[in-house]
Amino acid sequence: MLPTPLPPTVLANSVVRLEPMEARHLEGLAAIAGDPAIWAWMGMDASQPGMIDVLVRQAIGGREAGREMPYVVHLADSGRIVGSSRYINLEPADGGLEIGWTWYARDVWATKVNPACKRLMLGHAFEALGAVRVSFRTDARNQRSHDAILRLGAVKEGVLRKHKKVQHGFIRDTSQFSILAEEWPAVRAGLDARLAG
Repeated sequence: MLPTPLPPTVLANSVVRLEPMEARHLEGLAAIAGDPAIWAWMGMDASQPGMIDVLVRQAIGGREAGREMPYVVHLADSGRIVGSSRYINLEPADGGLEIGWTWYARDVWATKVNPACKRLMLGHAFEALGAVRVSFRTDARNQRSHDAILRLGAVKEGVLRKHKKVQHGFIRDTSQFSILAEEWPAVRAGLDARLAG
């Protein structure tokens, strides 16, 4: 079983520091959210005026209601805000949760930021929260995200067809992935090796 609500824990390693999202983070998030490329595959385009405010309010509201735990991602060396990721779709009785709503400033794409962030979130989910299963979903058209999730060590479970309405009224297919608790030691070793390289 997962604790409910999830505790607001700061997570950190040598690459990133994840802080539970608060209203004070809005300015830093807004400073990087204006690039439309970040939102191309997301359910909303937070590069549009006022939309990052909506996104942050929704995330904080979800945390306050016990439905999710949104994090703000800072670079460990400079403290600069470079994105966000969340625990969502909590299934406390079954020990499951999803990591989603992940987005980063484009200058940290294809760096150690995402694997470092996921190393922290997966480690916390399995080792501190007692998760049995952590899942990931992405738009089936988003090959970059698809490949990044597989590089974490997740297993692709399949595709949910015509699953979710996204921007411009398009109904996307959703690729579904997961990592199980018994798979975590091997996934952790792989992530640690990537981060050490």
